[in-house]
Amino acid sequence: MDIQTLYNELKALQPLSEKDQKRLDEKFMLEFNYNSNHIEGNTLTYGQTLSLLIYGKADGNAPMRDYEEMKAHHAALEYIKQAAKETERPLTEAFIRQVHQIMMREDYIVYDNRDGKNIQYTIHVGIYKTRPNSVKTQTGEIFEYASPEETPSLMTDLVAWYNAAKAEGKLSPLQLAALFHFRYIRIHPFEDGNGRIARLMVNYILSTYGYPMIVVHTEDKNNYLSALEKCDYIVGSIPSDGAHAALEQITPLVEYLKKCMERALRISIKAAKGENIEEKDDLQKKLAILARNAQGKKGNIKRIDRNHILDIYNNFIIPFSEKIKESLPIFGQFYGDSRVDFRYLYNSSSELYLPENRYDLENKTIVEIKGRKHIIQIELESPSSLIPAGSKEHIDICIKFYDEKYELQILDKDIEFNYGVLPNDSEQKEWIKYITEYIYTNIEQKVSEMN
Repeated sequence: MDIQTLYNELKALQPLSEKDQKRLDEKFMLEFNYNSNHIEGNTLTYGQTLSLLIYGKADGNAPMRDYEEMKAHHAALEYIKQAAKETERPLTEAFIRQVHQIMMREDYIVYDNRDGKNIQYTIHVGIYKTRPNSVKTQTGEIFEYASPEETPSLMTDLVAWYNAAKAEGKLSPLQLAALFHFRYIRIHPFEDGNGRIARLMVNYILSTYGYPMIVVHTEDKNNYLSALEKCDYIVGSIPSDGAHAALEQITPLVEYLKKCMERALRISIKAAKGENIEEKDDLQKKLAILARNAQGKKGNIKRIDRNHILDIYNNFIIPFSEKIKESLPIFGQFYGDSRVDFRYLYNSSSELYLPENRYDLENKTIVEIKGRKHIIQIELESPSSLIPAGSKEHIDICIKFYDEKYELQILDKDIEFNYGVLPNDSEQKEWIKYITEYIYTNIEQKVSEMN
């Protein structure tokens, strides 16, 4: 079914009941804020995003900047949603700069080391870039965006083109949004936040036409970036050419966004019919948050005991270790040998003990455990000629048991849980993705250092 047919079906079901509109708005709000930020490196999980934006609680121990970033992005989303109601309002550069200012909050200093020299510079909010920006492609090439000198005139052209194209009415809303997205990204007018602004502006444009807003999912990031790269290849590397690209040059991006729009329309139609719009992962995530909130109520906090630790081991640590093990063969051409073990520190000493005598090998369950600090060890070693011989990767995932909670330390992430609550499948998938991306980054670094 094509986009127009789905759109017509949705229009025929308008208006939605207050209840159905609320649940649809909440679903999109959570998905868009979480995914658009996660694509750019924000470390909050979906569950932490839900707790923050629905319950106002900053769960976990993510960097405070990530919580503030998520709240500011949500404020920018609300701003563009209100602005989109003025459907005849011309787009202005001042509006785009205001969205950037809301989303980025305030100026901040970046400290960097380049060519052995420590440098620092300030990222300004709501102001076009004063420094060149670029990105390294998958082939290792440096792809340059518009220079600071040409950015103001290119942004003026972009806004003038958009207003004229909207008035002319030859492009569909999705085509207009896709072409704006591509041209904007090729300018990259700000020193930070351009990807998030591009996706916000796509939804601003779609909303002015009465279309549902769309979500680019973080697990689909590679396909999204691939669509943009294919367009870059067609258009060429000259920034001004990208800033004036034609519709026929960005077909890969249009087709990608069509798939996002089809999903958004189908979910909106289900909501309009009063049907269930919760996907399996949505329900798991929400139930996990409700469980944690319930556990945190006064008088309902469970304390550490043997059964809780056995439950965590048998229903989380062991299955999670198996999932990690299953994710490692993809690195086989670089690391021929990989293994995953779990150990525990006994009586807080530095000596590691493998609880073999208390491990039911046939049923893969722990029957007894001691100590309060436990470790999942991930080790990879290279006999390969692709990276230096003897290269190793060693990652420890620590699980610490306290009196009224337990804590996971995964690389630079610290996540707390109450007893009786286990990490859900979606969270575990996110952590494994985070670990494998970390390994990939280290391999990439080793390869770049080779002669």
